Amino acid sequence: MFQRYLAETPILDFRSDTIQALIAERGWASSDSVARIGAAYEFVRNDILFGYNRDDALPASRVLADGYGQCNTKGTLLMALLRALDIPCRFHGFTIDKSLQRGVVPELIYPIAPRNIIHSWVEVLIDGKWINLEGFILDQSVLGALQKSFPDRTSLCAYGAGTDCLQAPRIEWSGQSTYIQKTGINHDFGVFDSPDAFYKEHRQLTGLRGLLYRHVIRHWMNRRVARIRQGLVPTIPGGGENLLPKHAPINLKEAM
Repeated sequence: MFQRYLAETPILDFRSDTIQALIAERGWASSDSVARIGAAYEFVRNDILFGYNRDDALPASRVLADGYGQCNTKGTLLMALLRALDIPCRFHGFTIDKSLQRGVVPELIYPIAPRNIIHSWVEVLIDGKWINLEGFILDQSVLGALQKSFPDRTSLCAYGAGTDCLQAPRIEWSGQSTYIQKTGINHDFGVFDSPDAFYKEHRQLTGLRGLLYRHVIRHWMNRRVARIRQGLVPTIPGGGENLLPKHAPINLKEAM
């Protein structure tokens, strides 16, 4: 019944030598299912730094080689690791408002950035229930820098974070859903068996805009993320609070 949530795909290339070598080196396969999920999750959260790859639809082995990623690419790697560890998982697609990336996207570029940016999280099946995993996106150094820069802030929707609980977001794996960009979501595409299925229907940054992103803008964004990681958080209009346009709230329930 759940075989489609364990299948290898061109993007979820978990039989690649590098992914299999990582799993063997870490000894994850010998753990129970909860521990296997936690090990893969924590690796993607902190060993794979927050940053911007050349494309959303990269194979998991490429994301591992890059050593960095954002919601979509880190999610791809997490899904590949989970399936390699015999943990059923699926892809849930969304868009987020671009306000969530203000402070990472340079102000010169921000006005022409797409209003709605493709976003996703991973849903993992454990004890018959689907659990949402999104809290792996920001590595602890980036999150810690934001927490230190905004010590009195509860809500933040900027710098790659979208949370109503900045100082204590639900990001640690404990068998429960985790989130770090949830408050920026403004559209729900639903669930897909794999990222491959999603990207057949939904792509972004094609044509000239895509070329500029891949060859210029993302490198600029990655330098800004590196500075944030060092504690150099840029000032932005509105300070990252209440920047989202008013719209009907998205009803995001715990996965069942």
